Amino acid sequence: MTFSFRFSHFGNGDSDDVHDDHGDDDYDEWLSNVKTMRIIVAECEADYTGRLLAHLPDAWRVILVKKDGSVLIFSELGSYKPLNWMVAPCTVREITPKDGQFAHLARPRTDDSDVKGSETSRSQTGENALVGPDQLPERIMRVRAERSSDLLTIRLYRVRSDETYDLGVDPGLVKDGVEDHLQHLLAEQIERIGQGATLVRREYPTPVGPVDIMAKDKNGENVAIEIKRHGGIDGVEQLTRYVTFLNKNPLLRPVHGIFAAETITEQAQTLAKSRGFRCLILDYHDMKKEGETDLTLF
Repeated sequence: MTFSFRFSHFGNGDSDDVHDDHGDDDYDEWLSNVKTMRIIVAECEADYTGRLLAHLPDAWRVILVKKDGSVLIFSELGSYKPLNWMVAPCTVREITPKDGQFAHLARPRTDDSDVKGSETSRSQTGENALVGPDQLPERIMRVRAERSSDLLTIRLYRVRSDETYDLGVDPGLVKDGVEDHLQHLLAEQIERIGQGATLVRREYPTPVGPVDIMAKDKNGENVAIEIKRHGGIDGVEQLTRYVTFLNKNPLLRPVHGIFAAETITEQAQTLAKSRGFRCLILDYHDMKKEGETDLTLF
């Protein structure tokens, strides 16, 4: 089961052994109701142990706990990728230190002036000025992978926001202009490869993989077409395998090759021409526009 959960623990000592208070049946039912995205803004530090060792020093960050249980830590600047993360399936256990627990994690208390909305300015206290006794983390999140020994420990020293949201059902990303769309349009507009060309079929099967489009040219000879959005050398090699195999069949040969893509690198064009293939640049928007204006009889 893939899940995330949170609870407070007030056990003895500083042990990593954290247990919840739910019975197994109640616990499973409780987990099934966890359907929210949790967003935390906090000053925190984190350590990742397991297949690799990584440390995130103390700083203000955004922590996402996703519906599937994944936990991701982001910074305000830099890459769009998280700084550290644990993907599902994993368990998320949250501990609230109490009565001297985790004293070894205490640090000098600093002011709140490094967060917008604070009433105390940095000019008044100095950046990160000490303002009180040692501070324990407000919470500790332990995120443990279910299929390995990997552990992500996040110590939250100051929490500015902790909200949960039910985002509902996500329909997913709808892509336009992917290879399947190009294949579909070129099959409908097969004369783009040459006047008098006819379609044999899409996804023409061979033992080395399906050819995107098999067609015949105006002379009735077979043409294998490999389609990419952005054509590189790997695509030319793929087309080479298909054409080489198909030309072994006396009922099919000669089989010509066309490498079709929206863009084709100079190296790929050179390699394709050296192997007797033709390169065809596809204009997706033009093909789509033509496809929308064609009349179809149902």
